[in-house]
Amino acid sequence: MKNALRSALVALAAASLAVGCSSSDSSGTATTTAAASGSAVGGEITVFAAASLKATFTELGKQFEHDNPGTAVKFTFAGSSDLVSQLTQGAHGDVFASADQANMTKAVDAGLTAGTPTDFASNTLTIVTPPGNPKNIASFADLAKPGTLVVVCAPQVPCGAATKKVEDTTGTTLSPVSEESSVTDVLGKVTTGQADAGLVYVTDAAGAGDKVTTVAFPESSGAVNTYPIVVLSDSGNQATAKAFEDLVAGPTGQKVLGAAGFAAP
Repeated sequence: MKNALRSALVALAAASLAVGCSSSDSSGTATTTAAASGSAVGGEITVFAAASLKATFTELGKQFEHDNPGTAVKFTFAGSSDLVSQLTQGAHGDVFASADQANMTKAVDAGLTAGTPTDFASNTLTIVTPPGNPKNIASFADLAKPGTLVVVCAPQVPCGAATKKVEDTTGTTLSPVSEESSVTDVLGKVTTGQADAGLVYVTDAAGAGDKVTTVAFPESSGAVNTYPIVVLSDSGNQATAKAFEDLVAGPTGQKVLGAAGFAAP
């Protein structure tokens, strides 16, 4: 009888232990699932992007929000050098897209990035003039002619660095009436009649349509800028930030960028 009672108690204890283990496993699974859902795409991100990306990134932001309900993409557009300065001074962002490698390197060296930057596009300079090209500018050298009011990007800005490279390789020294902090500001000076010519990216010229006349020059092929993108280390929403980076570098992003005149990286 005692043996029978002892056996029953052992069996009951074993059953209780099994139930306890089952409850623990279930709880563990739920915790894992919750952790996984915490990394799901959602919420708001802020993207710091080069001024030349405004049109394409605005379109891609809308596409991202459509594809991922519950997300919101906010943008800060400016010259790449200005964006790096803002970030190093404490501005909050989730993604950084630069118009050149040099400013991305500054961000990496400052410890601002969460991973390895991905190259997603490239861009080339072109000359823009007011409609009809009143000064009959036909070459890069023509920009140096006396009396020609030329506007360029400042040297620390990617489009300005590219301009300087063309000057060095051609031996042509420009005397700009203005050096702007972003390529869109250069374009604005030309479209408002404040300059006879300006050096901008082919994508900006295309976006301006009939507000400008475009003059291509062969030397621009020696000063192509490659655009990298990266998730920032202080992002509080890295899953969503990474998903946006993937959209830009993926087929959808490449289609939008290509339609705007960007070339492959």
